[in-house]
Amino acid sequence: MFTSLSLRLRIFLFFCLVGLGGVVLVLLAVYVGYQRSLGGDVLSAFVFTAILAGFGMVALTAGVWLLFDENVAKPIERLAATMRTRAHAGVEQQVDTHAARYLGDLAPAAEAVSTVLTKTTMETAETVAAETAHLAAEKARLTALLTEIPVAMILVSPAHQIVLYDGQAAEVLSQIHTPRLNASIFDYFKPKSLDRAYKRLAKTGKEVSFTAEGAEGKLTFDARLKPLGHAPGYMILIDDEHAQITPDAARPLVYDFDLMDNATDGARTIEDTPIRSLTFTVFDTETTGLLPHKDEIVQIGAVRVLNGKIIPGEEINQLVNPGMKIPAASTKVHKVTDRMVANAPDIHAASRSFHTFARDSVIVAHNAPFDMAFLRRHGKTNGLDWRHPILDTVLLSAVLFGASDVHTLDALCDRLGVTIPEELRHTALGDAVATGEVLCRMLPMLESRGFATFGQVIEQTRKHGRLLEDLN
Repeated sequence: MFTSLSLRLRIFLFFCLVGLGGVVLVLLAVYVGYQRSLGGDVLSAFVFTAILAGFGMVALTAGVWLLFDENVAKPIERLAATMRTRAHAGVEQQVDTHAARYLGDLAPAAEAVSTVLTKTTMETAETVAAETAHLAAEKARLTALLTEIPVAMILVSPAHQIVLYDGQAAEVLSQIHTPRLNASIFDYFKPKSLDRAYKRLAKTGKEVSFTAEGAEGKLTFDARLKPLGHAPGYMILIDDEHAQITPDAARPLVYDFDLMDNATDGARTIEDTPIRSLTFTVFDTETTGLLPHKDEIVQIGAVRVLNGKIIPGEEINQLVNPGMKIPAASTKVHKVTDRMVANAPDIHAASRSFHTFARDSVIVAHNAPFDMAFLRRHGKTNGLDWRHPILDTVLLSAVLFGASDVHTLDALCDRLGVTIPEELRHTALGDAVATGEVLCRMLPMLESRGFATFGQVIEQTRKHGRLLEDLN
C-alpha cells in the first residue's frame, strides 16, 4: 500500500506527521499540566507542561527524521552512487529498487535511464574493443620486430621523464631500481654524463655516444642518445654487454605517449594538480599482527597507477624478514611462514626499495594509517622520510557512497565490479592490485562530482575524518 504512494505525497505525509503529532503532544502536555494544577501549584504545572511538550516535540522530530533518513535520504544517496558507478566506472550494477521502494517512480526511472546508457556504452565499447584489438595486433608485430634488435630502448620526454621502455631496457633499469613510467631518468642514471650528452644532442641534433653511470654507482656501460627528429624528447639506446641484456628476450613495450605532452609546471602545487595527471603508488602490507607499535611487516605489495590505469610489470612483491616469529594465527590469514621469510631482506632494506618505488607519487592504501604506521615507525631509525601525499580508499568510498555505507575492501570490490582471485586475497600484492583497480574506477566518479584536483579530493575526505586519521 505505502509503496504505491508518490514521492511528493510521501514527503507531504512526513510533514503532516510532524504537524499533527506536535498538536497532539501539546494538547496531551496541557491536559497533564491541567491535572497537576488542580493540586494548587499552578506554576509547577505550567513548567511541567512546557518541559513535557518540549521533550515530546524533540522525540517526535527525531523519530520522523529517522523515518525520513531511512526511507528517503539514504535510498536517494545509494541511488545516486549506483548511477554514478554505472555511468563513470563502467560497472554493470543493478539499481536496488527494493531499497528505494518508497521513492515512488524515481528508482524505476533511474533504472531505465541507466539501462539505456549502458546499452549505448556497450555498443561504443564494442567499437573501441575492435580498434583496441587492431592496435594490439600492431603492437605485437612491433614487439616481434624489436625482439630481433639487440638494443635496449628508453624513450624520454623533454622533461627527462621516462615515456617508454622495452623488455630489455626493463632488465637494465631493474638492476638499479624497479622500472617506472613517468619517473625521472636521473633516478636511474647519474645526471653528470647524461646531462652533458643531452646538451650535445640539443646543440648538434645528431646522435651522441656517452658512458652511462647507474645511480648509486651500480652500473657503468656505453650508451647512445638518439634524437627523435622534429618530435620532442630523445631516445637512449643501450647495447653494451656490461648492461647484462638478454639478446633473445621478449621485448614487451611499456609506454604512455601522453606523458610527452605533460608539461611540468613547477609553480603548481600538489593541491592544484588534477587527479588524472597524478602518479599513484598503491600498496598493501601483511604483518605479524594488528599492533603497528610492536608488530612487524612480513610482505609488501605495490603497483603503480598512471593516467587511470595500472601499469603492467611495475610492481613490488617483496617478502620481509620481521626479525621475530610469525604467529600461527597471522600465517593462517596471509599464508606467510617463518621459512618463507628466513632469507628475505629486513624492513629497512625492503622499505628503502619501496620508498624509491613510490618517489614523486601519491601513496594510496585501504586503511592507510595502519600500513603507514609501520613504515613511519621504522623511518625514525632508517632515515626514510614518508612525507608523500596520501589517499585512502576508505575515505574515497565515504565521499562517493556515503559515510553510512560499508567501506571494506571486499565491499568496494563488489560495488565496483572488481574481482580478487581467492588465491590472491590477503596477499600484499593481491590486495594492492584490487585497491588499484578500485582507485581506477573511483577517479572518474570523483571528477563527475566536481572533485577534479587533489586538493578538492582531500577537502572532501576530511569531512569523513572520524572514520580514519588524516595522514596529509
